[in-house]
Parts: sequence; structure tokens; C-alpha cells
Amino acid sequence: MTMDKKKGLKDHYNDQVIQDLKEEFKYKNIHEIPKIVKMTINRGLGEASQNSKLLESSIRELTKITGQKPIITKSKKAIAGFKIREEMPVGMTVTLRKDYMYAFLERLINLVLPRIRDFRGVSNKQFDGRGNYTLGLRDQLIFPEISYDEIDRMKGMDISIVTTAKTDQESLALLKAMGLPFQNNEKSIK
Repeated sequence: MTMDKKKGLKDHYNDQVIQDLKEEFKYKNIHEIPKIVKMTINRGLGEASQNSKLLESSIRELTKITGQKPIITKSKKAIAGFKIREEMPVGMTVTLRKDYMYAFLERLINLVLPRIRDFRGVSNKQFDGRGNYTLGLRDQLIFPEISYDEIDRMKGMDISIVTTAKTDQESLALLKAMGLPFQNNEKSIK
């Protein structure tokens, strides 16, 4: 189940993970085996929605991290309590598929997550019930592409991994086989 460092994550999935999942869940058809479809990286802007300089720096950071320019998400309606008008930028999102997705996931597993202070693994309680996994990161400094001098303030992001798995157990087995480090001390998911 260990990944060969010379091969990429996509090759590891095709060579090893498919066989392991097929044996574990007794799939009859190869198309039943779960796979990762896409990864979305989301970031809420907060007060950067009023400040265009913070918006531009946030776009630059997400572009550096993912290698793809983010889409600006805008508010659908005005909310006076949050000082938001209609069509105001409120967040940004990047969707990664195929080779970009595998490259980003490989960097996330091997470079980014080990750089988190006191890291003991990601929680296995973040599944949505349909086989998708969401991971929240508190700051952008754990990415090697971002230097401390370039940032204005700490901004987190959410990373969602969308799979074809029908249950959370299948998705957990897939992500564990891909190398995502999960915590050991938590209760198993149902």
C-alpha cells in the first residue's frame, strides 16, 4: 500500500489502489471502483470584498498555490447586516481535474500537510455522507509557494475532494490508499 516516490499519484492509483479496493470491497465491475473526480479549493474573502488590493493579493496567492486562476464568486443578494451589496465579490474558487488535481493532491499529502504544526493526521469526520471529503486549512503559509513577506494577513481555505464513492467507508479507503494521513484515535465512520 505504500506509494513509490518515483511514480506519480495517478500511476499509484492505476497500479496499486484499484487492485486494493477491488479486493477489499469485492467489486465485480471495474467501473464500481471509486476514483477522485475533482478537487475544489474555496476561500471566503471577508473584508477583502471592500478592499480591491486584498482581493488581488488573494487571487495571486490562490493562483500560486493551485497553478490556476480562481473564479470570483459574487453575492446573489444584498445583506445589510454584513454590509454586502448585490454582485459584490464574496469569495473565490478553483476547480482542479485530471493531472492538475493529482499534482495538487500529491503536493498536499507530501509537502503541505507535514508542514502543519503539531500535525497528527486529518480528521475522518469530515465526510459528507456521499463519499466526498472536505478539509479546512487555517493559513496559507503551509504552502511552500507562499513566502511570509508576500502575505498581508492569514487567510484560510477549504479543500473539497469529490469522489465517485457511494459511501464514506469507500471514500475513506480510497483516500487512505492514496496516502492521505488520517488520525487513528477517532471512532470509525458509519
